[in-house]
Formats: sequence, structure tokens, C-alpha cells
Amino acid sequence: MGSANEVIVVHGNGNLAGEVAVSGAKNSALKLMAASVLGRGVTTLRNVPLIDDIDVMGEVLAYLGATVSRTDHVLTIDTASLTRNETPYELVTKMRASIAVLGPLIGRFGEARVAMPGGCQIGARNIDMHLVGLEALGVVFDVDHGIIVAHTPQGLHGAQVTLEFPSVGATENMLMAAVCAEGETVIDNAAREPEIADLCNMLNEMGAKISGIGTSSIHVEGVPVSQLHPCDHTTVGDRIEAGTFLAGGALTGGPVTVRGIDPDYLRMAITKLRSLGCEVETDQDWIRVSRTAPLNAIDIQTLPHPGFPTDLQAQFMLLAALGDGLSVITENVFENRFMFAAELMRMGADIDLEEHHALVRGVDGLQGAPVSATDLRAGAALVLAGIIAEGDTTVHGIAHIDRGYEDYVGKLSSLGADVKRVSASA
Repeated sequence: MGSANEVIVVHGNGNLAGEVAVSGAKNSALKLMAASVLGRGVTTLRNVPLIDDIDVMGEVLAYLGATVSRTDHVLTIDTASLTRNETPYELVTKMRASIAVLGPLIGRFGEARVAMPGGCQIGARNIDMHLVGLEALGVVFDVDHGIIVAHTPQGLHGAQVTLEFPSVGATENMLMAAVCAEGETVIDNAAREPEIADLCNMLNEMGAKISGIGTSSIHVEGVPVSQLHPCDHTTVGDRIEAGTFLAGGALTGGPVTVRGIDPDYLRMAITKLRSLGCEVETDQDWIRVSRTAPLNAIDIQTLPHPGFPTDLQAQFMLLAALGDGLSVITENVFENRFMFAAELMRMGADIDLEEHHALVRGVDGLQGAPVSATDLRAGAALVLAGIIAEGDTTVHGIAHIDRGYEDYVGKLSSLGADVKRVSASA
């Protein structure tokens, strides 16, 4: 996509209003692609976002021997003739989510070799919980020169597992192995994110037997892997993309209407938007935000779903930076998520960091400045900051944004923002 030598230039016009449709959820589509490994044949995935991370997962599946083709937002994945059960370091380092093929490869082949994940800078996010959960199902692990080597000498068997933290990735990997383990598996303290429910629903469409979907106790009755079959599945809307545009509407006053999203996925974010002084209306598949009063100060703690999502923390820190008074933002999920604060301070925000707390004192306005996207969500939030800042803001490192937002600049432009991508040397 050429994002390595491009920047986003934002001319602050304070303008963001209208309607925008969200794409399919990045964090869902990646795991649905991994799940196709279990379906031996042609799986069709719809509402798949046009973003870089999807291309990388496509490369992972192609390396395994799948045939992956795309027409607009529809992916067709033929996993009938998978020949490999390993993923190489070069692909895994491009994107942590490629660890998601570990569970399905074990389910299909009884063994797997997956390079240790690298990925973005948000923090350690170690994969111990993935391994502990899979070990309970009968998987034996060795680490060989940075490669996780998995075997199932006695086959996969059901187990009762309590996760020490409701890890999304660990829940997903366990699910994809447990669907073809012998007997019943219960995952307690399971992650409850909407993307997990989407994965469970697709696995059931493939012939799995999963119940307790959307709760913290997921029950899986294993079936032989030969009984799982391909399916045709539509990805849920991206709640983080939706939340980003809603934050933009809160920032400028809107009104901004986001379509293609279940408001239930964003209950805590909607609660916080109202606390900030916004009016929020919802219907089955849309959310509208507007604001006429000044922004209030807020307190936010990031927590696993249904708590406040860490992936919306930067966007709401931006709102707090313009709020009336002192806001406190506590980051409980990722340790390096506050790198964004330093970039926002370059634009005039008043933020003190104390370990995993950010003390944000509201200022009257922000000034345009050159800034860098430190991660995916920080990049999106910096572009929003530029919209209400005085003058021009140049956002560097926009490859981060391309990993998770489809046509971010185009969608913001359609809402009235003065924003464009240009060559970094221009």
C-alpha cells in the first residue's frame, strides 16, 4: 500500500459530521481466516476489511498450502490441500495475530511448528496462557531455536481450564483445538469479546458443538476433525473502528452516525461518551453521537470486554485532553499503551504519566505539529487530534493505521475532514 513512505497531513478545520459505514472487524476476520484451516475445503468469508493485516494472514495461509483469493470484501480460502503445519518467523513477526493458526493446526494435524510472535510495540503479551491452556488438552510443547513445536502424543482430549486472565488469543487458540478434542472442554474465565462470539458462531457453522457463547464459561463438545466442514460466514462489524469515528464525532460535536455495528458491542464506550457530555442515540445496527455542551472530565479504566476496551483508550485520552478539568485514565491491559501521550503532548496536551495511570488536565485547544503513530490506535487518534488542532498536523508511521483501518483517510474526508495522504518527501 506504499504507506512506508507516506504521511497523513491534516488541516485542522474542526469538521466531522455525517454518516460512515464500518468495515468488518479486523480482530474477528483474522481468527476466522485461521479457523478455515479446520474446514478442509472452500470457506467463504464476507465483510472482510481491506487492510494490511488481512494480507499478511493470507500469506500465512498460502504458506501452509491454502489457496486464498479476494474479490472486494469477500475472501475465498481453500484449505483442502494444506501441506505444511508450520509458520515461518518472517510472517509471524509481521503480525502477532498469526499465532492464531497454532490451535487450528494442532486440531487438523495433531502437531504444529509456529515461530514465537513479535508484532507491535504495545507490550509483552506473552503467550504462556495459550500454551498452558493447550497443554491441558494434551498438547506437549518444546521450544526449538525460537520455534514453538507442538505435539499430541496421546491425541487431543477435553479438559476443564480456568484462564488466569480472560485472554482473547488464548481463548481463541483453545477453542480451535478443543472443537476436535475427544470429550468435553470447559473454558472458564474465557474472554467475552464480540469477536470470540463471532469465531464460536463460525465454528458451529462448520459442525462444531459450542455453547455458552458470549459468556465467561464456554463449553465445547469435541467432534472428529473429519466432521468439520467449510462454511460461508459474514464477519461482524468492527467495534473499534466504530468507536474511533464516534470519538471523532464527540471531538467536533458531530453529529456522526456509524452504521454496521451492534451498539451492544460498545456499551461501556457509549456510557463514557455520555459522561463526557455527548448525546448518543442507537438502533439495531447504528450509533449516532453529537455534542453541544463542553466536554467533561472522565475517569476510564481499560478492562477486558465488557469493560472499556484498551483499543479505544488513545481516542478517549484525546477527548479527555480537551475536557473541563482533570481526567484519570488507567491502563490495565497493555503496558506500553501510553506512548501515545508523548505525541499528544507535542500538540499541547497536559498529561502526567504515573505508572499505569495518565492524569490528563484539559486544555483549551491543540496545535498542529509533526507527530508519529506509535501503534495502530494511537495513529488513528493523532489524525483525529489534527482535525481539531490549529494549523496543520503531519502524522508519520501511518503503516500502523493501514494495519487496522480500511480507507481511513477516505472515510474521514467523506465526513468533512481536510485530510490527505502524501509522499513523505513531498
